[in-house]
Amino acid sequence: MYLYGKNSVLERLKANPCSIRKIYLADDFGDRRILNAIREAKVKTQRLPYKRLVKIKPSEHLQGIIAEVDNFFYTPFENLLSKPARQKLTLIFLDNLTDPQNLGVIIRSLACLGGFAVVIPEHNSCKITDAVLHVASGGENYIPIAMAGNTSKALMEAKRAGYWSAGATVEGGEEIESARLAFPLCLVMGSEGRGIRPGVIKHLDFKITLPMRGAALSFNVAIATVLLSYEIFKKKRQAARASFGD
Repeated sequence: MYLYGKNSVLERLKANPCSIRKIYLADDFGDRRILNAIREAKVKTQRLPYKRLVKIKPSEHLQGIIAEVDNFFYTPFENLLSKPARQKLTLIFLDNLTDPQNLGVIIRSLACLGGFAVVIPEHNSCKITDAVLHVASGGENYIPIAMAGNTSKALMEAKRAGYWSAGATVEGGEEIESARLAFPLCLVMGSEGRGIRPGVIKHLDFKITLPMRGAALSFNVAIATVLLSYEIFKKKRQAARASFGD
């Protein structure tokens, strides 16, 4: 796989330099932060004319740097479920999400919030690709990403492990601001065109929605995931403080 762009490569150098096999730099590349990080990590590098760089990874967003890295490692789903109660992450199930841009935005945003993991289905869904990693801007280093063979089955496994399950719907659910959430929690996000599949909906404990006081336009799935996750992040902190006070 290839990482490209300054942020993606720099974050990988910080978080997991052992996964980098080689870094290709444009002849005029001079970002001192990255050059110092490369030197500290002792990663093999090669400088090339920009035309040759683009042949390695055709893109308009290289920013003069490409890193050849190991194939992406998906966290085993069972590892997420086996965490101690106080360390359990909120699991974001992305049901049939096919746009790499949206997946990358979600990974980057959840990494910023902390306390989340992403679960993607093995079939009919966007996988972790070079394009996803570029948009994630290094977020993949700070958030577990698991792959499930079957979303419904994985959701049932999570519920057996003590998780509650919520599904995001455009309408018909509790508004997220007033919803009383239970933790640990799974949040299922459906595709923009189809929503959550019926076979998955039947395993939900409740549904939540984002209020739209303005135009009746649905949110982009990445934006909806981030907004809902931020509210979940706040409610989880409140629940943790209440539990600690008890």
